[in-house]
Amino acid sequence: MSFCIQCGHPATQKKPLGDQKDRAVCDNCGKIHYENPKVICGALVTHEDRVLLCRRAIEPRYGLWTLPAGYMELFETMEQGAARETREEAEAEIQNPELYCMYNIPRIGQIYVLFRAALMGGQFGAGDESIECALFDEKDIPWHELAFPSVERTLRHYFIDRKTNQFPIHLETLGSRLDGTG
Repeated sequence: MSFCIQCGHPATQKKPLGDQKDRAVCDNCGKIHYENPKVICGALVTHEDRVLLCRRAIEPRYGLWTLPAGYMELFETMEQGAARETREEAEAEIQNPELYCMYNIPRIGQIYVLFRAALMGGQFGAGDESIECALFDEKDIPWHELAFPSVERTLRHYFIDRKTNQFPIHLETLGSRLDGTG
């Protein structure tokens, strides 16, 4: 960041008093500009033992399959964000969202929060950000056409957990060579 978002004057990279990191600090008004991770919220939506996936109509990863998810907006909860993203991408309503998977992705400054939820009424369509949406049985998941490692991890957790009908919260860090995603 070269300029202050508050007053428009130049900002300089330096360590503010009591801080450990260099930050963009406005030379005029002194505002410290913090850069924090972005939160992505979404849902693993199920209906009659099938999972709802959306084929992306936008970059990144155009044409690949994903769970409905996107950036959390100000003034909404994570659950509200997951429901909104499902409406926007799959023209679907969800019910009973339960926290299911959380992924730290430090290399790109993101946190993914995914809820397990039921599809209301079995109704869905393709929103503006989706080429198409479909319900998949486990055997029909397009594993080699999934958009993101978080989607694959979530689906694999779900199909394993479904066998015992126990759905614990999964917390992982993705994007390192140790987990095979980076």
